[in-house]
Amino acid sequence: MARGPLAGPAGPGKFSTRTDGLNFQSDSYGAGVENAANKAGAPMAKTPDVRPTPASDIRAAASSQPVTSLYAPSQRPEEPITTGIDMGAGAGSEVMGLAQMPTEEDVNFRATIREYMPVLSYIAQLPNASPETRKAIRQLRDSL
Repeated sequence: MARGPLAGPAGPGKFSTRTDGLNFQSDSYGAGVENAANKAGAPMAKTPDVRPTPASDIRAAASSQPVTSLYAPSQRPEEPITTGIDMGAGAGSEVMGLAQMPTEEDVNFRATIREYMPVLSYIAQLPNASPETRKAIRQLRDSL
């Protein structure tokens, strides 16, 4: 059986080897017919576009939506005007996604973290501490 070209390993950066454009058909008699039959037997895989949306596209989409005038009629006439505040009809401030008043558990947790902060800071300064550990400790410190 004839072998096609070897792709080699796909290493990082400049050492990577492109494998998407290689032609694996052999020059030997009949191999091209066999490859064509193999391709026809099952559909080729399609890779979806997984690239993130550029921020410029998001800004353009947001700016393309019309801004409602201050004196325009309500676009939600069935919604009470007090929706989003903690009085009157409608949902309270919890629908706004804002920080709530700290509970007793939150206060106790923060007090415990404050007690452990010298030890956590020491751990973050160790030379073998991972960046993730340092980030988590920094987030804990900043949340106090």
